Amino acid sequence: MAAAAAAATNLSPLSKNPSPKRPREECGVVGIYGDPEASRLCYLALHALQHRGQEGAGIVSVHGGLLHSVTGVGLVSDVFNESKLAQLPGDSAIGHVRYSTAGASMLKNVQPFVAGYRFGSIGVAHNGNLVNYQSLRAHLEDNGSIFNTSSDTEVVLHLIAISKARPFFLRIVEACEKLEGAYSMVFLTEDKLVAVRDPFGFRPLVMGRRSNGAVVFASETCALDLIEATYEREVYPGEVLVVDKDGVQSLCLMPHPEPKSCIFEHIYFALPNSVVFGRVVAALGYAAKAGVAFQQGLIRSHYVGRTFIEPSQKIRDFGVKLKLSPVRAVLEGKRVVVVDDSIVRGTTSSKIVRLIKEAGAKEVHMRIASPPIIGSCYYGVDTPSSEELISNRMSVEEIREFIGSDSLAFLPLDSLTKLLGSDSPNFCYACFSGKYPVEPTGKVKRVGDSVDDGLIGSIESIDGVWVQGTRVQEGKGDSKQKMEEEKVSL
Repeated sequence: MAAAAAAATNLSPLSKNPSPKRPREECGVVGIYGDPEASRLCYLALHALQHRGQEGAGIVSVHGGLLHSVTGVGLVSDVFNESKLAQLPGDSAIGHVRYSTAGASMLKNVQPFVAGYRFGSIGVAHNGNLVNYQSLRAHLEDNGSIFNTSSDTEVVLHLIAISKARPFFLRIVEACEKLEGAYSMVFLTEDKLVAVRDPFGFRPLVMGRRSNGAVVFASETCALDLIEATYEREVYPGEVLVVDKDGVQSLCLMPHPEPKSCIFEHIYFALPNSVVFGRVVAALGYAAKAGVAFQQGLIRSHYVGRTFIEPSQKIRDFGVKLKLSPVRAVLEGKRVVVVDDSIVRGTTSSKIVRLIKEAGAKEVHMRIASPPIIGSCYYGVDTPSSEELISNRMSVEEIREFIGSDSLAFLPLDSLTKLLGSDSPNFCYACFSGKYPVEPTGKVKRVGDSVDDGLIGSIESIDGVWVQGTRVQEGKGDSKQKMEEEKVSL
């Protein structure tokens, strides 16, 4: 959702763009059946999903009974060109953009994966994270399986290979019945495209259709829009969809409890123009709520990659300054409200507060449009360990002091659920509540498992009472009163 901020007579508005150190999401997938330009359409759809993964990309197509694969490390535009796409003939294809939520960031872990077994070949692209991956892998290895990657997705291929179910799609069903956690997957064989979503529906997966009848699956509807496919519906939790020459067959074969869709898809990951879990995101923003003007206080450079080299430890906040340039004319002498989607470790927030104050702002007030994050995610979002989550070990006032803002407030969980209305029971709030729909087993996150330290964005509206920590310094005793007079919702 788009970030927003409030401004009044003496309160500067601020447009804040994504920080150079983002949370890492679980990936994006695409599947296309029945279009002679399948691989090229897949390439375009992956461009639309680039925000979901920037470490690697791949496409697998099928032609003449053979699966053809091109994968690489980097952005979609880095991996593919005309000659690479020419290596992907056929009227069906699957694609993937990747963040490494499981498995190191190496070429061998870039999906889609392709494997051969006694009945042919199969490719798979996976969006999500399996919480029982380690126990499944250990069991498979004890029975002779040899793994080529460190990705949790590879266990799915092994489970399919050892299945004796008939027909083929039942092998996928049997394999998925052994999986625990989050998975939205597309499979490609010599004659079929299969889409599967986990019984809880943690991660999104939608279906659309092009005017020539080609069937398309994607993580978000923005991918459908780009390739002119009409959105039809979500793939339901626990559903297996098989597409072949006979059409689309829906098989709801896995028992599905109450859905637990990831709330962070709305708060951060999905693009504002995507339909996610049946909802169209519309950012109202803090500025609209306050009824005041909105200005751009930070300018983002679009020419800086995700990674960079710091020439010296002494250059403070180099990473933030690479991407965010303060507009001194907007900020100087003003009291600024920054609206962010969340705080993870607090380091990025502290750098941004310092950056704005160094640009001449008199005060910086942070408003976080989600509840405090107190629990790690095990369903595909690369959040740090609980010990590294600042809200898990500090009070709101302690966080405010740590990041250096003049005040800090979070949106309470009950206000978030109020915004979701009758759909609120269908979302997973484990990162805010510590209550997990599927308990993680085996290895849990440890200190250092994630390198991310900031999440940026906003929620569709600001409502309810804020969880607050405020400071009134000497000489600023009238600050709160002034802000109330200026109609700023705290």
